[in-house]
Amino acid sequence: MAQQKITVKIAGRPYVLNASSEEHERKIRVSADEINKKVNAYLDKFPGKSIVDILSFVALNVCMNNLTLQEQINNLSDEEKALAEELGGYLENIGKNSR
Repeated sequence: MAQQKITVKIAGRPYVLNASSEEHERKIRVSADEINKKVNAYLDKFPGKSIVDILSFVALNVCMNNLTLQEQINNLSDEEKALAEELGGYLENIGKNSR
C-alpha cells in the first residue's frame, strides 16, 4: 500500500494524516478512538475545563501508562535473565552429576 491520506477526528477536530499500510491506518484509527474516549471521560469528569486542559490530562495519562508499561517490561526482562541464569546453573549441575 502506498502512502494513503486518511482523516481522523481528535477532540472534534479533523486531522489529515498519511498511513503507510493498512496496519498503520488501523493503529492510527484505534489510537484516535482511544484518545477520544479519554477526552470524553475527562470532559464528563471536569466540565468547564478547556480542551487544552483536557488534552493535557489525556497526554499525561498516556505518558504515565507508557512509563508503567516500560517499567513492567524492564522488570520482566530482569526476571527472564535471572531465570535463564538459574536454569543454566541447574543444567550445569545436572551435567556435572551425570559424569
